[in-house]
Amino acid sequence: MEEILKTEGLTKTFNLSRKQQKIERTTAKRKVAVDNLTFSAYRGEIFGLLGPNGAGKTTTLRMLSTLIRPDSGDAWLNGCSVVSQPEEVRGKIGFLTSELKLEDFFTPNYLFDFFSMLHGVEEAEKEKRKKEMFDRFGIDKFAEVKVANLSTGMKQKLSLVISLVHNPEIIIFDEPTNGLDVLTARTVTDYLQELRDEGKTIILSTHIFSLVERLCDRVGIIIDGRLVACGNLEDVCDGMTIEDRFFEMYKEMKGGEE
Repeated sequence: MEEILKTEGLTKTFNLSRKQQKIERTTAKRKVAVDNLTFSAYRGEIFGLLGPNGAGKTTTLRMLSTLIRPDSGDAWLNGCSVVSQPEEVRGKIGFLTSELKLEDFFTPNYLFDFFSMLHGVEEAEKEKRKKEMFDRFGIDKFAEVKVANLSTGMKQKLSLVISLVHNPEIIIFDEPTNGLDVLTARTVTDYLQELRDEGKTIILSTHIFSLVERLCDRVGIIIDGRLVACGNLEDVCDGMTIEDRFFEMYKEMKGGEE
C-alpha cells in the first residue's frame, strides 16, 4: 500500500482559562490536547479517528490541515510537511469542518468560482466540476440563491462541494455527518465511498460507531489525546463490536470508570 499520510509524535498543548479549568474540573493551567500521536494512512482508504468529544480529534485534523501548528512532531501529506511546507500541504488537501461558515450574502455560484480561482483551477475544469457537483448534490436549483436563504443541509452540501473544488488527493473531514438530516448524511457518506473508490485518501473524525463500521477501512481510537489502538477494524475489534471494544479500552484507561 502507498503511504499518503504519515504522522510522527504530533503533540499540541493549550493554555486553560479559569472558565475552562472549571469545566475540566482541574487546577492545571495547560492541557495536552494531542499527545505524541503517530499513525499512517494509505492511498484509496478511509481512515477514521474515533473518540469522544474532547479526545483531540479536531485538534489533530487542524494540525494536519495546517490551521494550527504542532508544538512538536510533524506530519507529511503526500510527502509535504505540515511544519515546514504548509502552503504545499494546503494545495493537496480538502478540509471540511462543521465550523466552516459561508457568508450569507454570497451565492453557491459565486463561492464555487471564488474558491476555484484561489486554487488556480482552470476555467474549463471549473465549469465541468461545478456542473457535476452541483447536479450531484442538488445545488444546481439554488445556484443563485443567497446562502442566507439555503437550508442547513444545503449549506453543508455546499461546504462539501467548495472544499473539493480543486479535486484534492487527500480529503480531511471533521465529523462529516454532524448536524445533518438522515437524507443529507446518506448523500455525503455515499459520496465519500465513491471518492475512496476513485483512489482518494479520506481522513475523518467521528464519535459515531456505526459510521466507522460502515465507512472506514482502518480506524485509530483516540482517548485523552493518545492513540490507544490503530489498524483495520477486524484487528482493532478483536472479535467484538467497535462500540464494545472502544468502551473496553476506555475503561482500561480510566481505571474502570465510564
